[in-house]
Amino acid sequence: MALDDRKLEVLRAIVEDYVATQEPVGSKALVERHNLRVSPATVRNDMAVLEEEGYIRQPHTSAGRVPTDAGYRLFVDKLSRVKPLSPAERRAIERFLIGAVDLDDVVHRTVRLLAQLTRQVAVVQYPSLSRASVRHFELVPISTTRLMVVMIAETGRVEQRLVDLPGPILADDVTELRRRINEKLVGKRLVDTPPLVEALVEETAPSLRPPMTALSTVLLETLVERSEERIALAGTANLARGGLLDFQGSLRPILEALEEEVILLKLFGEVEPSMTRVRIGDENEIEDLRSASIVATGYGPGSIVVGGMGVLGPTRMDYPGNIATVRAVARYVGDLLGQS
Repeated sequence: MALDDRKLEVLRAIVEDYVATQEPVGSKALVERHNLRVSPATVRNDMAVLEEEGYIRQPHTSAGRVPTDAGYRLFVDKLSRVKPLSPAERRAIERFLIGAVDLDDVVHRTVRLLAQLTRQVAVVQYPSLSRASVRHFELVPISTTRLMVVMIAETGRVEQRLVDLPGPILADDVTELRRRINEKLVGKRLVDTPPLVEALVEETAPSLRPPMTALSTVLLETLVERSEERIALAGTANLARGGLLDFQGSLRPILEALEEEVILLKLFGEVEPSMTRVRIGDENEIEDLRSASIVATGYGPGSIVVGGMGVLGPTRMDYPGNIATVRAVARYVGDLLGQS
């Protein structure tokens, strides 16, 4: 049965009050707190319909009602208005992230910031090299027969390798090798580079082919090597902040699930940057997380996704606020990674 606008307003009021007070919500309190323009008796009838339809339920201990997973889902999909962040909040995010000195620092600042702003558990996936493109290659002479190869990815990730050359090399030749490598590889995705590196050797003049051959081995190691995916986590203490009842039982299964990086990558990875994914309660594939909700989005420079981030908390969470915060932080981190 389709709910009319008034019943949807009653559901919205129940969700907002329950999130704010952590107490089951009664009809009298709804009429007092919200401008519903109807009597408590009418609200009681609306609540009876919402309960019948599975959007709210009555805990045994109280005459009030609390939202069900289906009620939260309807609220997120149709009723919630994403709260815009205040200018002060935006400035705070920008200031906190702009001070980062390297990629590790960006990730650690981001995950701490998300946990502080949302008061939930925050998860940030480190930028995945496999999804990144090459921003720049630098060749730094260490001696006449040894170079340092520095690869900077679009994610801000920096990889360094030393290469021993088969013989002495002139400074002008180093400049030429650097030019050819950048011309061939800059802007290309790392996963697409192996054939380009092979072509580099074939296209190089015979006099420079020995050093380019030595370089090509190190280039391939730098570009193709798969470092394992990593996750940063913060705010697990927030799980207990609202009490165990938020999670309908023990926190231990949730904490154990959070220790499994494979689970976290599945939950927070592979999300498009323009999309926010919200999984509520039983919608979670992981059984131990079925009393929790997850808000996740992808991040990266421009339209490129290099990782996922988001928050996990009780189903009784501030969805509009958390969605807005996760989106805003993801956008700032993407902008940061896009700066040369």
